[in-house]
Amino acid sequence: MPQSIDNVNQSAPSPGRPARDDDVLEAIHQLMHQYRAQQYRVLRDGPHGITHMESKVLGFFGRRPGATQSDLAQHSGRDKAQLARLIKGLRDRGLLDAQPDETDRRNLRLSLSADGQRVQAVLHEQARRLGQRAVAGLSPAEHRQLLALLQRVQGNLDAGA
Repeated sequence: MPQSIDNVNQSAPSPGRPARDDDVLEAIHQLMHQYRAQQYRVLRDGPHGITHMESKVLGFFGRRPGATQSDLAQHSGRDKAQLARLIKGLRDRGLLDAQPDETDRRNLRLSLSADGQRVQAVLHEQARRLGQRAVAGLSPAEHRQLLALLQRVQGNLDAGA
């Protein structure tokens, strides 16, 4: 499959145009869009056909086995009906297991099935490889500097929230 490139709304600075403050955030946005597109292409084209949102749900229950749909809704801020459909689809495909809560049998405790764990492992390995490719050629000092600069940008945004 040929690689698709999203050129919509990409505004590369032209020679002679001074850099604007929003160029940094636009570059981060474009970088994350490219990263996600490459990361999820592996899962989308794989045997399970995982979408971005499905991978987020699997990741949540992979990090918090035994959490409930309500826990996910509270954590993500997503619509409960949307999450219910995603969870049902993942359960139907055998990627999530559900056990009734011992204290309230109306609630289901969700965790990754063996297949769900395998899908998560593929996602983590793909993320590791993409991360290595993304920083290829950076010295350890440049790597640390890039992280420090991004943390400062994040801190600036957090301070204004």
